[in-house]
Amino acid sequence: MNLSDSRVINADRATVWAAILDPDVLKACVPGCQEMDGTPEDGFTATVVQKVGPVKATFKGAVSLSDMQPPQSVTISGEGKGGAAGFAKGGAQVRLEEQGAQTVLHYDVEAKVGGKLAQLGSRIIDGFAKKMADQFFNNFQDHVGAPAPDAEQEPETSNETPKKGWLKRLVT
Repeated sequence: MNLSDSRVINADRATVWAAILDPDVLKACVPGCQEMDGTPEDGFTATVVQKVGPVKATFKGAVSLSDMQPPQSVTISGEGKGGAAGFAKGGAQVRLEEQGAQTVLHYDVEAKVGGKLAQLGSRIIDGFAKKMADQFFNNFQDHVGAPAPDAEQEPETSNETPKKGWLKRLVT
């Protein structure tokens, strides 16, 4: 399965680059990630719990970064084993492009699966892989490029009475 797309992130390229190398940011962005440890130089280890169709598995694996050209591009490769469910492996080539105060993150993702997961069929696997990639890059976009709260903005207050749910309306 191959997938290419891009995201505009509301942060400068140096900030986005630092986030790509931060295990805490990666843990927050990878859907189902339970643990993430390591360094960009030595690679990361991760534990991810995911459900693919009827198969739910805990994947333990390694992620490595290669072809690093700070702060322009990096190749992220990973492989995880999910016990009886099989394995998943893949990678992403990530390229960062400055666009004023924002950064455009371009990515090309390739994923492969084996074992019981491969028996689900390519349509399910391709859909799942696309969903995972989209979720990761959307989470990354939100996490890194979230607009800073405006200090002068007053919190919204409302004079409306809270609405009751349908069950409370029936009971009261």
